[in-house]
Amino acid sequence: MFEYSVETHYTIDEAVNRIEESLKDEKFGVLWEFDINEKLQEKGLDFQREFKVLEVCNPQEAYRVLSKNNLAGYFLPCKIVVYEENGQTIIGMPRPTSLIHLLHDENLQMLAKDIEERLIICIDKAK
Repeated sequence: MFEYSVETHYTIDEAVNRIEESLKDEKFGVLWEFDINEKLQEKGLDFQREFKVLEVCNPQEAYRVLSKNNLAGYFLPCKIVVYEENGQTIIGMPRPTSLIHLLHDENLQMLAKDIEERLIICIDKAK
């Protein structure tokens, strides 16, 4: 699977707040929160579901990855999404290992695996 997703009983905003808090334990921070519903409404499109994209980064990890291969920057920052589907809040992310795999670099794959495991811990704590 290219993604990791969990369901939660929290609202979208509660889930976003819980993710932000859990990320701090792994020294990740939210660089930007993109509210897709709001942006599409702003553009006159009738999109009724809540869907937020959090761009998250751990500066030390970004440095490690970019020091090995600039092409890894195409996958930065990491994304975590929080959205509503059929009345249920979902928290998920594309797996860093799936993305880095495209570069065919075993050293980067090991770094991505570590980052992925830590982000999964954060998501699981937030659910």
